[in-house]
This record gives sequence, structure tokens and C-alpha cells, in this order.
Amino acid sequence: MRPKNLKLIARTREDIRVVSAHLQDSIVNIADIANLKKNKIFLMQLNRFMWEDVERGVFRKNKRIRTVLKFENVMKVVSKNINQLKKDKFLDFLAIETKITPDNNYEMKIIFAGDSVIRVISEVIEVTLDDQGEAWDTKNKPKHKSL
Repeated sequence: MRPKNLKLIARTREDIRVVSAHLQDSIVNIADIANLKKNKIFLMQLNRFMWEDVERGVFRKNKRIRTVLKFENVMKVVSKNINQLKKDKFLDFLAIETKITPDNNYEMKIIFAGDSVIRVISEVIEVTLDDQGEAWDTKNKPKHKSL
């Protein structure tokens, strides 16, 4: 029996922390990022490292899967240290941080390695993470330095 693809819906700041944890160590190609201004949607397709599989058992293989991260009701998107003309460059996902702005909107910062950030300003939190297709084996398991 093949495992079901992960689908998460976030509507609170706590939900965003869960989505962020599942996306840790994902890789995104700049070409796979889109801001659909007219539709008020921000999309990103990532190669997600499946930490949930690794945690199930020592003998399981490391896997990645394509996943779509979708933000709805988006008012504004701003990036820092991301050259949108370099479509073949990859970004290493670290986390999503959320805060309420003074005008009661939500600022969701998508943080990548190398001090690259995408800020998504939205009226409400309406974010989905939706795995697509089949997972594949990967030799490399992300490693983190201990502090």
C-alpha cells in the first residue's frame, strides 16, 4: 500500500508552524515561485524532504516529494536577496515566521538560507501545503550543526 500524500491547511499562526516544520530543508527553484496578483495567490513548488518518513524508522530510505505551497488572499509580496532573473538558482527553505501587522493583517516571512526572504502580506491566514505525485529516494539527508 502506498502512503498517502500529505495535505495540510493552515488558518492560524500555530498551523503555520506545523507547515513550516514539514517544509524544513525543502529546496525551491526560483522558476517555481509565482505571485498571481490578480487572483491574490502566491504559489511555490518545492522539493520537500519527507522528515515524517525518516522519523518512522531507522531502516527507511530518505525521500523527497514535490509539494505546492499556496497562500491565498495575498495583498503584497516582497522579496529580499532573491534575484528573480536567475531562474535556475535554488533556495534552501528554513522556516516560515508569522506576525500580525499594526493594521491587523498577517505578515508571513518565508526564510531561506543565505539571508533570502519572501514576505507575504495577507488579510487572513489561508495556506495549503499539498504533495504532488510520487516520492523519490535521495541519498542525502539534511544535516544541521548543533549549537
